[in-house]
Amino acid sequence: MFTGIVTGVGRIAAVHDLGATASHGKRLTIEAPAGYLDDVAMGDSIAINGACMTVTDLAPAERSFCIDISKESLDRTSGLASPGPVNLEKALRAHDRLGGHIVSGHVDGIGSVIELAPVGESLLLRIAAPRELARYLAYKGSITVNGASLTVNRVADTGAGCEISINLIPHTAEHTTLGLLRAGAQVNLEIDLIARYVERMLTAGPAPTDPDL
Repeated sequence: MFTGIVTGVGRIAAVHDLGATASHGKRLTIEAPAGYLDDVAMGDSIAINGACMTVTDLAPAERSFCIDISKESLDRTSGLASPGPVNLEKALRAHDRLGGHIVSGHVDGIGSVIELAPVGESLLLRIAAPRELARYLAYKGSITVNGASLTVNRVADTGAGCEISINLIPHTAEHTTLGLLRAGAQVNLEIDLIARYVERMLTAGPAPTDPDL
């Protein structure tokens, strides 16, 4: 479980095949900021661009760790198949502050950046979200973009899904990879967990009755 508060920007330094066929996944070597891995152990969960992954190898002295990512996960995420900067967040501990919102680290879909443009001191981020996620996105609701918990400021339905607008304050742009986005870039999206349960409650049929009661 995570909060969507990015705690460090790392870098995918190397990508290695886990097998010889297209059905195999990859092993990623990720460099972390100085001191970031001091409280990390083998088997811990770290969200990489919003996708929950397991630490399979650890080299704190080299400020790096490894994860193994399956072909299934590669197909359903973006930005994890090649070297480059990534947002990092360690798993939530029971006594931590919930600064963002409840995030599972399970990517629900891939969005496409329409625009990243200055507006005053901030940045306007516009993203095209796929049709299957549109019903979960609401004005002033929460959305996770590449692992960062953000607030939706505008929603506009389109034929292909919906377009959401988000305001990035300077701190967010400077301390995550979101400030590096450009039009056409793909981003990992995770909808608000509460929205999943609301939909289930509204669409599920009546509970079966027990004939013995």
